[in-house]
Amino acid sequence: MAVPERVSAVRFLVALATATFGLFGCAATPAAPPTRPTAAPANPPARVYFTPPRADPAPRVMLGIDVLEADGFAVVRGKRLGLLTHPAGVNRNGISTIDVLRRAPGIKLVALYAGEHGVYGALPAEKKYPDQIDPRTGLMVYSLYSGVAYKGKSFKASPAQLKDIDALIVDLQDIGTRSYTFTSAMKLALEACFENGKELIVLDRPNPLGGLKVDGPPLDAKWMSYVGAFRVPYVHGLTMGELARLARDAQAPGGIDVTPAQRAAGKLTVIPMRGWTRSMRWPETGLTWVPTSGGIQDYAAVIGYPMTGLGTYLGGFRSGVGSEHIFRGVSHKTTPREALEKELRALPVAGVRFRTISVPNTKTGKPAVGIYTEISDFDAWQPTELGFQLMRLACKLEPKNPFAAAKPGEVNGFIRHLGSEAFVRALQRDGARIDLGFWLKQWREQARVYQEQSKRYWLYR
Repeated sequence: MAVPERVSAVRFLVALATATFGLFGCAATPAAPPTRPTAAPANPPARVYFTPPRADPAPRVMLGIDVLEADGFAVVRGKRLGLLTHPAGVNRNGISTIDVLRRAPGIKLVALYAGEHGVYGALPAEKKYPDQIDPRTGLMVYSLYSGVAYKGKSFKASPAQLKDIDALIVDLQDIGTRSYTFTSAMKLALEACFENGKELIVLDRPNPLGGLKVDGPPLDAKWMSYVGAFRVPYVHGLTMGELARLARDAQAPGGIDVTPAQRAAGKLTVIPMRGWTRSMRWPETGLTWVPTSGGIQDYAAVIGYPMTGLGTYLGGFRSGVGSEHIFRGVSHKTTPREALEKELRALPVAGVRFRTISVPNTKTGKPAVGIYTEISDFDAWQPTELGFQLMRLACKLEPKNPFAAAKPGEVNGFIRHLGSEAFVRALQRDGARIDLGFWLKQWREQARVYQEQSKRYWLYR
């Protein structure tokens, strides 16, 4: 149901005082808009990312897997282990966590588990797949993306998939944005482990955007899904381990859906990083980025994902320049580049600037020219703001409001990603006249409250 776009100052302050996020029972106010792909857009040809050991000097940050190894694997010795991971699950020397655990003395790695894209990242977004034997290791790979529902949840481990392990290790690299599905995989794994008397162990990894950047609307409870498993702002500012701590304590739907007895008996262990602080962005860690999915090949795409993904979900805007710079290039299907660049430069978006670039087009062999979004001031940059400006601009540039003209199924998918039905209804109603400043101001204040409340789950300062 549509919610009036404007409320009185008194009503707004009262609502804000009672609104909470994630664990805190977020009120039905605008929720954060996720980008079109669940974990990324269409994948390139299958690729297995295993890199040789890194030369000195060592990175500044020790990942959870590095700390586990440095401590002699004491936490997992004598346990039958499963590992939920993907190609970016590597130690700071670039060695796969799969191989680290297989070669560790006294360790019993008995099964692998995988979410979207598979254990080696070779599958396209949203591609379902069954359990299978991994030809490289001979281990069973249990699919947590089979589409076969257990207790009404299609991506949740069943008792049969967990029966041979004592503990499930999670080593997944997130990108700090709510709609990226690896956090959903972790949350459902935690729920399944608590239901089945298994320990969940998270090997923590950096939030590549840092732990201080929080932005975008919270998520309406009725629109929670696999692309929105946490009721947090779209850019949430937490690590995988911190999100696990939140999910353990929160009541459903924001947290895991288990009985009080299962919650009390359940065991969550987080292996924190060493050397990481909340102010660190990925380049400051000294770590090499390993692609987490087809669309997130580098750190530039990590930054671009919350910045342009939502703004290219519906309407005529597209991301990329030719076949390059996914999430960083911006174009419009009917607006000439010169005219579009003029419109973009006029947008009141802090910390962002635009420039024209030319790149080789691998599809045509001819150069592709496009507009590239650059971060000019990271501190001033609000990650989701440009995406919402693109939505408003699409209504201005196109003869029909694309959000009002979209099919119901498309709109529902958009809301699930974006998270706020109230905002989408306002966009459908008002188009280019939407008071975007009202929404951005409200979301920023809600994000501030959320961040203060979420400090109870912080593992790092």
